Amino acid sequence: MTYEETLHYLYTSIPVFQHSGASAYKPGLDTSIVLDNYLGNPHKAYKTIHVGGTNGKGSVSHLLAAILRQSGYKVGLFTSPHLIDFRERIRVNGKMIPQEYVIDFVERHRTTFEPLHPSFFELTSTMAFDYFRAEKVDFAIIEVGMGGRLDSTNIITPILSIITNISLDHTQCLGDTVEKIAFEKAGIIKPKVPALVGEIYTQSVAQVFADAADRNDTLVYFASQEDLLNESYLMDTGEWYFDSVEYGQLFGELGGVAQVRNAKTVLAALNLLHSLHIDIPDEAVREGFEHVVEFTGLMGRWQVLQEKPTVICDTGHNTGGWQYLNMQLKEVIKRSRRTYMIVGMVNDKDVNGVLELMPTDAFYFFTQASVERAMSSTDIAALGMMHGLSGVTCDNVAVAVERALATAGEDDTIFIGGSTFIVADALPLFMKENK
Repeated sequence: MTYEETLHYLYTSIPVFQHSGASAYKPGLDTSIVLDNYLGNPHKAYKTIHVGGTNGKGSVSHLLAAILRQSGYKVGLFTSPHLIDFRERIRVNGKMIPQEYVIDFVERHRTTFEPLHPSFFELTSTMAFDYFRAEKVDFAIIEVGMGGRLDSTNIITPILSIITNISLDHTQCLGDTVEKIAFEKAGIIKPKVPALVGEIYTQSVAQVFADAADRNDTLVYFASQEDLLNESYLMDTGEWYFDSVEYGQLFGELGGVAQVRNAKTVLAALNLLHSLHIDIPDEAVREGFEHVVEFTGLMGRWQVLQEKPTVICDTGHNTGGWQYLNMQLKEVIKRSRRTYMIVGMVNDKDVNGVLELMPTDAFYFFTQASVERAMSSTDIAALGMMHGLSGVTCDNVAVAVERALATAGEDDTIFIGGSTFIVADALPLFMKENK
């Protein structure tokens, strides 16, 4: 098979949550355990760090990977979803898994896994574990796909479990309260493995994690309660300035208001890794924060795609993420002559909750992503009007981008987001322009 044929097989033969949503969600670890045993438990060949949470887990995972890489370690990174290329999900020291490895893995093992009917995520996480063993990584940063307790990645026993925060998302699968969601995410806490929680807003959620730690005879640490930063602010350059207690001045490459909370989570994680006798030089921390995109290939986190007009994209797609994006966009609107929004969402999210947080003093190009789960542009425009948002509909992201660029002046700003898949459709358009 060619690489394209292999991807077609993966996308059409097994359920893919990215495209189909909850119908592709397959909770439970049974299939993952069978696949893992068949391959000889590859994840036991290296140390792992498990990262879950509603928002921020991608940024935290990439920052940790960048810092560990600059510390001299060989680092695997497994994340989801991908934006442009499937191989973004599986990286070693920032380099994507080779196409040949993906092809060979499927061809060698398809007769074994086909009778098991694995989900797309079960198969890709198994592929990642196998590839990291083949590459002889020292550490692998493993991002949870959804939830935690029943997630395919939860077969690992990490050296550290991280939960970034909790807010309402994937409620159809994880529960309709933050406490229920916290219980699912607390499922990655393992016996005698230290756990770190980035943000806590209610005592009831904190108690869920404390109870999980108690059941597992371990300790849970809360980054928000630790003295990690003397000062922090977002600079005019779009970078963060952090005056950290342990590492001095840090410049965070990742933009967006939300990144200060992710930075605190990472700094707390580094303290715990130090306590486990893992050598992480101060310079590696500074370099990881400043060059995380270069070192890991991270995209879609308040990413500036072009200037004049300024085009920004962000993958925030739930109310927790948009509380921060709302603050950021208010500042953008103050500085821009006009602000244009290219937005779309998938139909299994809290669409009204997100639309309520979008600025009313911007002009909207309502559109839809090229996935089955996408809400139609006309439906989201109708809901947007109910929230005081005005604009036009566009059949797809390419049309929306073309119309926005034709309308905007040099001093204007165009924001692209609302869904990971809107960003995924937009990114190649700008990558072509930059070549």
